[in-house]
Amino acid sequence: MDNKRPAVTTDNYLEQSGFMKLLGRLGMRNSRSFAITMMLPTLLFMLFMTVYPMLSTVWYSLTNFRLLKAETDFIGINNFIQLFSNEYFRDSIWVTVKFTLFSVFFEMLLGLLLALYVNSIQQKMIQKTMRITMLLPYLFPTVTVCLSWTMMLSANYGVINQWLNALSLPTYNWFADVHTAFPMLVIIDVWQNTPFVFLLIYAALQAIPQDQYKAAKIDGAGVRNTFWYVTLPNLKTALALCAMLRTIDTFRIFDKVNLLTGGGPSGATTTISQYIYNYGIKTLKFGLGSAGALVMTIIVLILASIYIKNALRNNNG
Repeated sequence: MDNKRPAVTTDNYLEQSGFMKLLGRLGMRNSRSFAITMMLPTLLFMLFMTVYPMLSTVWYSLTNFRLLKAETDFIGINNFIQLFSNEYFRDSIWVTVKFTLFSVFFEMLLGLLLALYVNSIQQKMIQKTMRITMLLPYLFPTVTVCLSWTMMLSANYGVINQWLNALSLPTYNWFADVHTAFPMLVIIDVWQNTPFVFLLIYAALQAIPQDQYKAAKIDGAGVRNTFWYVTLPNLKTALALCAMLRTIDTFRIFDKVNLLTGGGPSGATTTISQYIYNYGIKTLKFGLGSAGALVMTIIVLILASIYIKNALRNNNG
């Protein structure tokens, strides 16, 4: 006689406790229906927090809505016409594109080089120490990063100008000079976000099968050929993902620009998001600001779709 007791599963427990009978009375006897019902409040909340603001932004972009204005009139695409006829907005698009290209390029290049270097270190303790050290800039809050760089680059007491003085080199008011403000923004953004690229590429390097390197070594491949024909093909997906994420994030940059330069001097660092803040939010012209936000969203979606399309093409190929 087999006295083995049946295994207690979640379904058996719910059946014995009478919970399934309660669900049956509520029309949720099916476990799938129960799961959907449990997720429904969260889904509704997420839809409310995303779809409603999106639709509101589209509507406001077609009106002359201002916070302190009693009436709101439908004006169609006049806000978009006003934006693209504004020289400062067109310049902000160019500044944003230029900033994104420079920042993403140097972040990808430095992140790849750092990942290859740290991965090549044989001593595990040194490798772990380097990994932790590399990640520190990315862990700092943006406000902390901006304040630290502001103090270091101060025209009066900044350590950078003190070093230049000691070397008898010319000093600058880095964030107030039209020739240095934009490059410094790029340098600060690259310094903070390169660790993100490093982390993803380093993880991808760890996943490459060592058998491929052994086969390349047996075939007599040098360092250059091994990198070109073994390492790089295995990093294609990680590189594409990093490029897409950093492009989307960099294109929407606002915090560093607002904290360090406010879009100046003379609009040299005014990105699209900073323009929306300066001429839409601060002036309470929410209709114009909503139109600018939609333009930025459309550009970001186009860039993301290009990356995704190329990634799918490479995977299918």
